[in-house]
Amino acid sequence: MPVTTISNMNDSRICVVMVGLPARGKSFISQKILRYLSWLSINAKCFNVGNYRYKAGVIKPDAKFFDFNNPEGYRVREEAAQQAVSDMLKWYEEENGVVAVLDATNSTRKRRDWILEICAQNNIMPMFIESWCDNEKIVETNVIDISTTSPDYEGSDPEESKRDLYNRIACYRDAYETLSLENDNNMTFVKLVNIEDEIIINKIQSYLQSRIVFYVMNIRPKPRTIWLSRHGESIYNVEKKIGGDSLLSPRGVQYSKKLKELVDEHVGDAPLTVWTSTLVRTQQTAQHLPYKKLQWKALDELDAGVCDGMTYEEIEEVYPEDFKARDEDKYEYRYRGGESYRDVVVRLEPVIMELERQENVLIITHQAVLRCIYAYFMNVPQEESPWMSIPLHTLIKLEPRAYGTKVTRIKANIPAVSTYKEKGTSQVGESAADLSKFQKLLVDAPELKN
Repeated sequence: MPVTTISNMNDSRICVVMVGLPARGKSFISQKILRYLSWLSINAKCFNVGNYRYKAGVIKPDAKFFDFNNPEGYRVREEAAQQAVSDMLKWYEEENGVVAVLDATNSTRKRRDWILEICAQNNIMPMFIESWCDNEKIVETNVIDISTTSPDYEGSDPEESKRDLYNRIACYRDAYETLSLENDNNMTFVKLVNIEDEIIINKIQSYLQSRIVFYVMNIRPKPRTIWLSRHGESIYNVEKKIGGDSLLSPRGVQYSKKLKELVDEHVGDAPLTVWTSTLVRTQQTAQHLPYKKLQWKALDELDAGVCDGMTYEEIEEVYPEDFKARDEDKYEYRYRGGESYRDVVVRLEPVIMELERQENVLIITHQAVLRCIYAYFMNVPQEESPWMSIPLHTLIKLEPRAYGTKVTRIKANIPAVSTYKEKGTSQVGESAADLSKFQKLLVDAPELKN
């Protein structure tokens, strides 16, 4: 029986409307909300008005295009917003959408009143999230990020891109109208002032809205790096057994020493916190790292229940119906007396919330848990996440950005067994076809295409 993480029984459809000047982290927040809700099985989709501008053939416009006194630019931008909202309404009806994120500046009360009217006509609960910022340091960081990653500036000189983006900000600033309790007290909104200096919350009306608010209060749109690693090869890995709390194998001990070298080389003097599970093999793997360490019970490996300590061959022989059921729906299947991948996601939510507040963290944990964490950052579909390849003795570097998450895999070059089980077999070990499929997944991941 699947676990329901958030009930929408008493919630209407929700439209999260982003508000803010350019370079205030709106697209970053939009993508984070989308990723979070999708990870929790909420049907969510982002409608980025800029993408509709691209579809209209307006690619790489200069700052003058965004001047509110430019009638042609204004017309194109309004039509892009109308098309985005039209597609959003269609998505609600045809795909049973629950939460739409309308990503645009939505910088005037006229635009926001229009959105309010559309929502009222279609039984949608609007929820405005404004990222307001006058901290020049934060703005400059965002400008640098956008000028090097946004499709608007692809292939352009970085310095020219920065100047143009600052000019674009100036065009919007002249017409910008911020949200306030004095003028907008009848609306549901959250206003983030300089990310975390002050948070104003007004008229939250549903449980799901409150979950979104709590999540947004925890995210920090600033450069950081998340490092992921499985524990070193364990004795159970060598014996092809799942679960347990075994020690590292001799090669796993080698990896624990090599991991320190990799971290020294790639992290350098940057501050770092190491998170491990409570199981021995992760703590052994982290033993040589000279950083503050925290143990999380929530990072323990997926509980295999009555199958703990068994090989896949033994499970197929003793529990053939369960073996088949897990292959058919690996995300939802729950081991007898144990857990499913969905259960792991539920217990990982506090970890994700705290992770969003941190700067640089190295997480040393287990295959199923890392699949769930990796799926969160990369927006990998749930049905595909349990089949992802997360090999032993590999350090994964994730760099969340405004328009995607950059991934780097650093191999330790220390041999280890493969614990990957293909669908339909009890044998472990990755075939060339599986590896090829996973590489394609990385290339096709929505996060990498934005």
